[in-house]
Amino acid sequence: MIETAEFEQVTQIRMSRELDGKPVYWVAAHLVDGLLIDTGCSHTSQELASFLEGKGLDQVVNTHYHEDHMGGNHDIMVRFGVDIYAHPVSIPLIAHRFDLYPYQEIAWGYPVPTTIKPIPDIMNTDHYAFRVVETPGHCAGHICLLEPSEGWCFTGDLFARENPKFIRPEENIGQLIESMRKVIELPTERLVLFTAVGKIVQDGRKALGQCISYLTDLAAKVQRLYRSGMTVEEIMQQEFGGEHPFAQLTNNQFSTYNLVRSLLEK
Repeated sequence: MIETAEFEQVTQIRMSRELDGKPVYWVAAHLVDGLLIDTGCSHTSQELASFLEGKGLDQVVNTHYHEDHMGGNHDIMVRFGVDIYAHPVSIPLIAHRFDLYPYQEIAWGYPVPTTIKPIPDIMNTDHYAFRVVETPGHCAGHICLLEPSEGWCFTGDLFARENPKFIRPEENIGQLIESMRKVIELPTERLVLFTAVGKIVQDGRKALGQCISYLTDLAAKVQRLYRSGMTVEEIMQQEFGGEHPFAQLTNNQFSTYNLVRSLLEK
């Protein structure tokens, strides 16, 4: 299942596996001036490749190595013969098969391993120059792309919402905050965020600032409660009403426990 939307010169491509006529989980890629940023999951790879026919695709970037961001690599490389780029940390992970949890296999599927290239500091297209910004925190090797003259910032999974309630176990809140601060300070007049969850945020600095404030305040609160003798589980109950339902659906990969634990380490 694919849905598209236009924002200025950017085409947003939202993709999801379809079960019983309903989307399982939306992920977004973005096409601008022949550059595709992320390729979605393997369940939608053929549909994405068909959509890209006649669109002037020249090159592709993976913001990171997770299966819902590079699952279409293989079919795109076979059909279009284009180069795909990512951070050097991501390259060996994209080149090898890794085990998935059941929820990942259902929602996104196993990607075909692909051999891709290290991304340069600037990704040039016919009309734009996209600055590559290292933004660890969601995972190692995560990058964002900024087009400074337009103020477009393609954030991958750096930002999804202003007040996250759960994270993956490898996510690092301290690094996420520093990466968001880095993006806020990028030299561009405006900052429009194109997120991997399909949101386009026109006041990106405001949204990132709100997320930073939320996480910073929450970190101070949970650290204070932990020092007072409360357990992580007790803090979760007091601040969030317990564990988020997503934890049960994702083998405890997306969980409030992971968020509280990382806040205590911040």
